[in-house]
Amino acid sequence: MISIKSLASFETGTAQFRIREDTGADSKTYSFYTQADLDDDLKQMPTSQTTRKCMRTSDSVVTVATGDVLFSLVSGSAAIVQAERSGLLITQNYVVIKPSNNIDPRFLVYLLNENPEIRKQLRIGQQGSATMKYTLKQLTSLQAPPIPDFRRQALIGETYLNQLRLTALRNHASELETMLVFDMLKEANHHE
Repeated sequence: MISIKSLASFETGTAQFRIREDTGADSKTYSFYTQADLDDDLKQMPTSQTTRKCMRTSDSVVTVATGDVLFSLVSGSAAIVQAERSGLLITQNYVVIKPSNNIDPRFLVYLLNENPEIRKQLRIGQQGSATMKYTLKQLTSLQAPPIPDFRRQALIGETYLNQLRLTALRNHASELETMLVFDMLKEANHHE
């Protein structure tokens, strides 16, 4: 087994209660990254949110950038940040994971989300906990199975993310088809 700390470095998001709202000339407006954003990033889909919580501050905050591997301490899942969500502020509920040069970011997402040993370690860490939130300590103490060569990592990670995207697109097409049929039925019922 390999310590995940040897594969990546970790940066926790900004503690939301420590951010001071500020409307001064030096302050900047930030939009918050959410679980819906993580789900959309994992599926490589456009933003599904219609409204977004914002905060204006001159404090130093942690934001995400395109290509960052992000782990949710709430859901226990990881994704790669897409360009449209770059610059969003992350709270203490998220951890940016910076993979070393010997691990493909896409494979790291696959490993964290799907590897049975990793998932088991995360579940064990939750037992007896009053809140169902993961911790940075849990994340950084994970032990990973032997890692394949970089070429195989890239192939596994790319296939995994492509399959999630394909499934999301199929589900979206099915939802649109259902709405279309229901609209046609409503129209047919209206003309009787």
